[in-house]
Amino acid sequence: MNFWRSKPYQPVSARQKKAEAAIAKSNQRGTPMAPVLASRGPIAKTFWGKAWCDNLEHYSDYSNRLPRGRSYVRNGCVIDLSVAPGEVRAQVMGSALYKVVVTVASLPNMQWQEISEACSGSIDSLVELLQGQLSNAVMERICKPGSGLFPAPKEIEFQCSCPDWAEMCKHVAAVLYGVGARLDQQPELIFTLRRVDAKNLVTQAGAGLPKSKQGPAAGKALDVALLADVFDIEMADVAPATKPAAPHHKSTATKVAKMTVKVATTTTRKAPAAGKTEATKKAVVAQKPAKPRVPVQASAGSRESTARKVTASKAKTRG
Repeated sequence: MNFWRSKPYQPVSARQKKAEAAIAKSNQRGTPMAPVLASRGPIAKTFWGKAWCDNLEHYSDYSNRLPRGRSYVRNGCVIDLSVAPGEVRAQVMGSALYKVVVTVASLPNMQWQEISEACSGSIDSLVELLQGQLSNAVMERICKPGSGLFPAPKEIEFQCSCPDWAEMCKHVAAVLYGVGARLDQQPELIFTLRRVDAKNLVTQAGAGLPKSKQGPAAGKALDVALLADVFDIEMADVAPATKPAAPHHKSTATKVAKMTVKVATTTTRKAPAAGKTEATKKAVVAQKPAKPRVPVQASAGSRESTARKVTASKAKTRG
């Protein structure tokens, strides 16, 4: 019996059904998978995903096995893929379910420093960097084969549980393309995979930006003495007015405002001279005419009615 004989070919529809069943079973166990979604056309559609796939296709070491890997990704056979610092773990559905581990070397410190120096003064936004919206010169330097952010073939090692004797099997190729598709959704994973921090790249590159000048030049500042001569006014150092705290109640605020107006009005009035106060009071009293007192006189009709009432009361008493 030949143990190295490959398993019989299975059609795409059969692999897809097995992939869906494996994902559902894993979800039921409470360990959800992160599959690479199948799509028609290009596997990657954003800058970082395309750049990763272009880097793979740039090396002739992978040219023989990459086409089969693309078909596996498009058919939804990469049912689980996770990216960690320096490592990619995945599960690929073929004639059976295979486990793949791809190890990527850390980016050398000297190479990372060269990238930072080359981009100095050209990166001021992490969002623009992750979206690939920087200048072509900057992005080409970051993605330059051999000296950029992407790994070379000598920096990649892989293992697959399949019986294929080839150095790179189709399952590994599918996982490498799956990384490009995953970068469409999470471009920061390329920095995680190479064990570098994108924020440090922005910080180091931003250090080369020219610092803005503080305040106007000495020759362009207007002297205070000249300003006083032009407008014929006296300049005084005025401390900035402090804003009073807002009262808690509206009624209190209204009272405070009225009291402030009264105090201001009282302080603006001029006080009369001390010698003129008594004379002014006497003059005011002298100018007022005295009102004569008129005695109240009872009318004749009222006297007669009163006399009648007295006589009537005496007659009743006698009777």
